[in-house]
Amino acid sequence: MKRTALLLVCGLLLAISATSQEKKIFSETLEQKEKRLAWWTNDRFGMFIHWGLYALPARHEWVKTREQIPDSVYQRYFEYFNPDLYNPRDWARKAKEAGMKYAVITTKHHDGFCLFDSKFTSYKATNTPIKKDLIREWVDAFRAEGLKIGFYYSLIDWHHPDFTVDRSHPLRPRNEAGYAELNKNRDMGKYRTYLANQVKELLTNYGKVDILWLDFSYPGKFGKDHNDWNSVELIKMVRKLQPGIIVNDRLDLKEYADGGDFVTPEQYKVAAWPTENGKRVPWETCQTFSGSWGYFRDETTWKNVKQLLVLLIESVSKGGNVLLNVGPTARGKFDNRADAALSGMGSWMELNGRAIYGCTQAPDQYARPDNTLLTYNPVTKRLYVHLLDYPLQNFTLPGYKGKIKYAQFLHDGSEIRFRAPAGHGYKTNGLGENDLNLSLPVLKPDVEIPVIELMMAD
Repeated sequence: MKRTALLLVCGLLLAISATSQEKKIFSETLEQKEKRLAWWTNDRFGMFIHWGLYALPARHEWVKTREQIPDSVYQRYFEYFNPDLYNPRDWARKAKEAGMKYAVITTKHHDGFCLFDSKFTSYKATNTPIKKDLIREWVDAFRAEGLKIGFYYSLIDWHHPDFTVDRSHPLRPRNEAGYAELNKNRDMGKYRTYLANQVKELLTNYGKVDILWLDFSYPGKFGKDHNDWNSVELIKMVRKLQPGIIVNDRLDLKEYADGGDFVTPEQYKVAAWPTENGKRVPWETCQTFSGSWGYFRDETTWKNVKQLLVLLIESVSKGGNVLLNVGPTARGKFDNRADAALSGMGSWMELNGRAIYGCTQAPDQYARPDNTLLTYNPVTKRLYVHLLDYPLQNFTLPGYKGKIKYAQFLHDGSEIRFRAPAGHGYKTNGLGENDLNLSLPVLKPDVEIPVIELMMAD
């Protein structure tokens, strides 16, 4: 009897565990989700844009809380915000020429300032000297270039009078006892209504929106979690208003299998394709050219073009996307360092984009040679070998004998000759009996990272 009861309890616990892993908000199947995300998985490369009042102080987008600036002082940036050189058509052209296929812009960042014409606040671009709905112009410009569009919206709001003071707020007290006094007249219920109303505006007034990037939850003491945002009802509203939209994972809904469409490792390279419950999941790393998201005049740790390309290639080689950020200036221009980086990436992407778009992690049967990265197109069955450190004339593909029909450089389509060992057990120039030797030119081709395109036999 005791054994039977124990087995029943164990079975119940396993059932509960399985149910919790598959707890869902929506009825969408895995196949339906894959179809909804198909364009995004194919396109791989997008532009992030962080822009707002923080472009004026030009010393990080978190300047208001880093320096604990009160509203009365921060207000000067609102009064002088006048990006007279703003030309979103120029931004869209640069994104497209860089090889980017979609873009996401900050409609509202943590300081609460809105670039769009919201009827729920006066703290918006239309009330600054520029007197424009900057999002409306941005949407039109990026759509005209054939780019998918996405809206970033901060769940956080350091300006709203009902957003409770927490550990990241500019008004945070020096000791824990101070929170109660600061929050006695603040009502998060009112703020939740404001948040939902603004998200509804964004998803109603600008036509089809391809991505919604909500940022961010920080559970724990004096933090905020899904309860503060009413996250389940919020994401239900989002999907009802825009059924085809893709939503990121920062609503603190990890207990649900569909609480977000993709995971968002920020400012680091993943060691391997991210997984949840043992299954690979869609992912996108968001990255900056330097150490700041907003325009930072004096920041100097800018990545060079090769570093940025390696970031992109390596992410695709592990099944992921890259959302690369630009922080425009207070006058509405990309700074020269951003322009140079975008131009350099665009030159490479023009010739080698085929090794990025539609590509993913290579099958395990294809070994990765030293100092290379591999991407693979499962539709065309072509394997791309990215030469991070250009070799001397002989380049070995270990274990590739019989697997390749043709080889060429991707940038110019020029043939690369290859050979296998002459007979069983025979070795020459370090070749094993199942290896292939590719004969490369001594001089490195005039591209930042040369790519070999292999037409596979199987």
